[in-house]
Order: sequence, then structure tokens, then C-alpha cells
Amino acid sequence: MNTSSVNAILFDLDGVLHVGKSPLPGAIETIDQLRIQGISCRFVTNTSTLSRASLHKRILDMGFYVTPEEIISAPEAALKYLEQLGNPLCRFLLADDVKKDFSHFRQSNTAADYIVVGDIGKSWSYTIMNEVFNCLKQGAKLIAIHKNRFWQTEHGLQLDIGCFIDGLEYASGTEAMIIGKPSVDFFKIALADLKLPPSEVMVIGDDIDSDIDGAQKAGMRGVLVRTGKFRQEYFDTSTIKPHAVIDSIADLPGLLQLSTTAEGTPD
Repeated sequence: MNTSSVNAILFDLDGVLHVGKSPLPGAIETIDQLRIQGISCRFVTNTSTLSRASLHKRILDMGFYVTPEEIISAPEAALKYLEQLGNPLCRFLLADDVKKDFSHFRQSNTAADYIVVGDIGKSWSYTIMNEVFNCLKQGAKLIAIHKNRFWQTEHGLQLDIGCFIDGLEYASGTEAMIIGKPSVDFFKIALADLKLPPSEVMVIGDDIDSDIDGAQKAGMRGVLVRTGKFRQEYFDTSTIKPHAVIDSIADLPGLLQLSTTAEGTPD
């Protein structure tokens, strides 16, 4: 794979740079090396349990140098989308920390025009599902922060919100609007921020569906890492073909053939 034209990299976070609150081996050093080489970095995440401020603090606490502006999250994209609609009546199924960012919207549990679904963990119940189902049958629009099938935690794989979204779509006969990865519109937000064409941008992820397929549909190169939620049996049966597969983020400088002696100014 020709990597000479890569001027920016979009990184998934959990499973690529860290798992839980622990950075993966070589992750901090890789980001630092890319900055020295003058390669721009952005951090694109479907994480819907933390506000951008909390997410930024967690990343800093792990030892990464990242500015808030470099983080592009799916909840932030949903917030901007709803603000463009004015002040719609909404229901937010979001973690409490994220939900605070949406407090300025009018809200209703039974008569919402838009229902925004993120990760609410163990709070899911038949009552909540049925309330949302009835709102959808009355014409409400369903917005999913993402539709991931599962995710890697410190305790192993866990179901993600995709199964709940699928169930609501099936029962109500509606289709959710997906805000985060693999939405091409989400990746376009990052490209607009970088002011670069997709041919100059690479995406690094552990999810062949959300990260790699989304990147390639947006015209970017997708590199899959064998960490996080990567599972060989799932990869073997997928029709999606990454531009490259590496064992971990520590192997990225070698893939890019970066010099360890170049000087530059971090982005």
C-alpha cells in the first residue's frame, strides 16, 4: 500500500489506542511520532457514555497529548444535527454525563419528535423499549448515535446498542438515522475539519464494519488493527477488505515507513 500521500490519520479510540482506562502498548509513542512527522491526527469515536469534556480528560489522564478540538464524537455530531433543526421535542436515551450536553432541548418521554439512542447500559428495560416503540409508531424519528454490534471492555466483549436499534426498527417498521461511524456524513465532518481530500487521509480502527467500511465508503484508506474487538473468525467471513492489517497501533510507524529522526512541529 502506497502511504506516501498520507497527511492525516483518523484514529478510533477504544480498542485501538486504549482498552478501558489503559493505553495499549506503543500507542502514546505512535501518536507522538506522527506529530513529530507533521501528520495531523484526529480521534473519531462512537463512544456515547462520556461527554467530550469527560472523554478529553480520560485521554489526557492516560498520557496522550490531545486537544478537545481533535476529538470528533458521535454524540457531538448528533448535538449539532439537532441544533440545526431548531428546538425539536426529544427523548434522550443517553448516559447521564452525555445527556447533560443536550439539556437545552425540550424533552418528553411519551410525545417526542426525535428519539436519540446511545449507551444506557443496564438501564434498558421492556418499559423503555415499549415507550420508544409507541413514539415511533406515532411518527417520531429514531436517531442512533451508532449501531455497533458489540464492543471490547476490560471484562471482554459486550453487546452494544445495535441490537436495541435493530429491534426498534423491526417492530416499528422505521429506519434509524445513524449519526456516528460508519456514516459517511460523520467521516465528512472530520475531513472538513482537516481541510484535506479523502485520498490523503487514513483511518485506523478495530471494527471492520464501522471503521474500515465507513472509511472506504468515504474515499479514505482503512487500516485494521488486531486489537480491541478484532476477531479473526469475523474478519475471515467479512466481505470488507482493509487496505492493510497490522497487529497493533505500535506497528503503524513501520507501515508508514516513518523516520525516527525527523524533526517537526506537532499539529
